[in-house]
Amino acid sequence: MVGAMAEKRIRRGGWLGRILVLLFLAVVAAPVALLLLFRFLPVPGTPEMLLSLVEGKGARYAWTDAINPVLGRSVIGSEDQNFCSHNGFDWAALNQVMQEYRRHPERPMRGASTLSQQTARSLFLVPARSWIRKGAEAYLTVLLEALWPKKRILETYLNLVDWGHGNFGAEAAARAYFHTSAARLTRNEAARLAAILPDPSKWNATVPGPYVTERARILLGQAAVVSRDGLDACIR
Repeated sequence: MVGAMAEKRIRRGGWLGRILVLLFLAVVAAPVALLLLFRFLPVPGTPEMLLSLVEGKGARYAWTDAINPVLGRSVIGSEDQNFCSHNGFDWAALNQVMQEYRRHPERPMRGASTLSQQTARSLFLVPARSWIRKGAEAYLTVLLEALWPKKRILETYLNLVDWGHGNFGAEAAARAYFHTSAARLTRNEAARLAAILPDPSKWNATVPGPYVTERARILLGQAAVVSRDGLDACIR
């Protein structure tokens, strides 16, 4: 009887050990291995692209190493002005968002995700609002910042971000909206692409309305400030 109970405990311990190994591989080893691989190689695709295909929206995507630098500066100016100085999380921006929400709780809470967070999300996760996903995103952001230089983070963000209508990344967006390559975008075209990022399925980069036109004009000014003040020093 005692021997049978001991054998059951051993079996139970064996299964527990296997589960812990699998959890370690899924949570630690696999993301680290993929990040080390994609630090040097183009990303072949993302879960979000797969979801877009399943939903029938298509997924047009082509990695490129040549992107008009105005696009990167416009995105930094618009999305994450402290990109070069934070370690993945912009606590000052997050605190400002929380203060705004406390003053005006009736308004939708403005996002404060950094480019690093958005890149980690694009690489590994699908769009979904939950605390579990937020926790996974934070963990993956820490790994990303530890294993990649800032220049690679921005390059990957620009290559993977959803630009609407099944177009992922700067190359697909440039081809779809302006019939050119990401490298040959004009300054105005690059600013328009950055301008529509908050809602690319709603706003039109090709024939912009007054809002997108004005936003693109502002982003061109912000791109100049980013360059002038060295806010893009980490990617030069």
